[in-house]
Amino acid sequence: MRRKTKKAATVKARNPDRTQARIFAAALAEFSAKGLAGARMDAIAARAQSNKRMLYHYFGDKEGLFRAVLRHKITERRALVEGSSGDPAENLAFRFAMMARDLEWVRLLGWEAVQYCGDKIFEKKFRRAGVARAKARVRREQAEGLLRAEFHESHLLLAKLSLTMFPAAFPQLTRLITGKDVASAAFQREYAKFLKEFADAFRPQK
Repeated sequence: MRRKTKKAATVKARNPDRTQARIFAAALAEFSAKGLAGARMDAIAARAQSNKRMLYHYFGDKEGLFRAVLRHKITERRALVEGSSGDPAENLAFRFAMMARDLEWVRLLGWEAVQYCGDKIFEKKFRRAGVARAKARVRREQAEGLLRAEFHESHLLLAKLSLTMFPAAFPQLTRLITGKDVASAAFQREYAKFLKEFADAFRPQK
């Protein structure tokens, strides 16, 4: 019986999917707290209950791990957004709920913005392909009469991101303006209600 238990524990410890999930979670926590420049591979390894050699083996270096985390999170979130309703009243509230649940991701993007220089964008080709799909979806929603056709798809996409990401990206301003913390259930209920009502501004005028 003990041999089976030991063997099962060994298999569990060597589960590559579970190991990768731990590494991504640890890296996201470290990068969101300190940015790419301030993050440390030994801290990520410790969070992931792994070792630095494994991280370097799989990802090459710290930037390689940062790129892998970006791809992983973008792919994860893209699947959720693309599977959501096209109705702006539902879509805006859904996007905001995603941001409010994933503050580490929002902070990571904030650090990326702080360290952004010129035209260098990590995983640019991959992310541009995602943006192209998002714009195509906006155009389809315009053709279906869900969104106003006179607005450019780029501006509509930026407006959606701005409305849904700002409170999580700038929690201090959200607190100053509303008196509530972005993580509080009360604020999230109120803001989701506002987004559903404000969604009329995105719909074609009758």
